[in-house]
Amino acid sequence: MTMGKIAARIGYAVAALLLFVSLTILFIPNRAILDAVNHGLAVHGLTFSATEFDKAFPLGVSGRGWTLSSTKGKLLSLESASLKLRLLPLLAAKLVFSLEARSGSGSIKATASSSANGTLHLEIKGLNLEQVPFFASVTGSDVAGIINCQTEISGAKGKGNGFIKLDAQGVELRGVKIGETPLPDATYQTVQAMIRVSGGTASIESFTLQGSGLYARLRGNILPGAGLPAAPLNMTLELMPKPDFLDKQKFIFLLLAKYLDTPGHYQVPIKGTLGRPVME
Repeated sequence: MTMGKIAARIGYAVAALLLFVSLTILFIPNRAILDAVNHGLAVHGLTFSATEFDKAFPLGVSGRGWTLSSTKGKLLSLESASLKLRLLPLLAAKLVFSLEARSGSGSIKATASSSANGTLHLEIKGLNLEQVPFFASVTGSDVAGIINCQTEISGAKGKGNGFIKLDAQGVELRGVKIGETPLPDATYQTVQAMIRVSGGTASIESFTLQGSGLYARLRGNILPGAGLPAAPLNMTLELMPKPDFLDKQKFIFLLLAKYLDTPGHYQVPIKGTLGRPVME
């Protein structure tokens, strides 16, 4: 038997197996898939719900009104979404998932592999932060603005390497607190950030917020932890208000008075964890 015939037979066998698996999944009730998803999320304190949820051929699910929630409330809402397992990598014994979703004016595309040295590619375009319920439900703050984000991470779990790049326009931050201490309400014309990830540590290469009355800069690291919310913080937030802006929010800056470094320049050390930051 020639190598060509052997390769053809292997191809037919793989195709038949994929077809069998696809048909098997198609006969699994949607409720059973939803229950399995929520069983996996429960260990992280999360739940998933959908107004429309159905299987997508050959291997995937799609629907509308997808919502991810925690005990504090809704975290993310997607008007429409499709999650699929890619077939070509599967032929090489690799699990690669792709996500395409929309939330209001924004689009989200992501691919992720679950191999020992996995990869994550995430691209967010034109997402209105007002349509992300996480800020109101978890942080209790009002956040607005349009954000774009690109993320590329690869490597073993907890020891990834790559970058996170974001930019946003017309950002409004109101009611933001670090621990129990409030930060000034402000509007920023532009927000730009570049975060490098090396060995699981996220180092802020640059993170600036440019407003007409306040300029802010964040620097430092997010260290590896047992899960993202438990990742320790070692950061400093610099606030440089203009005199008229400072005068309008005197009470807030009185609370921050101990962090005054030089006239018009505040340095606020931020510790704790990503899920529970605190000012030192």
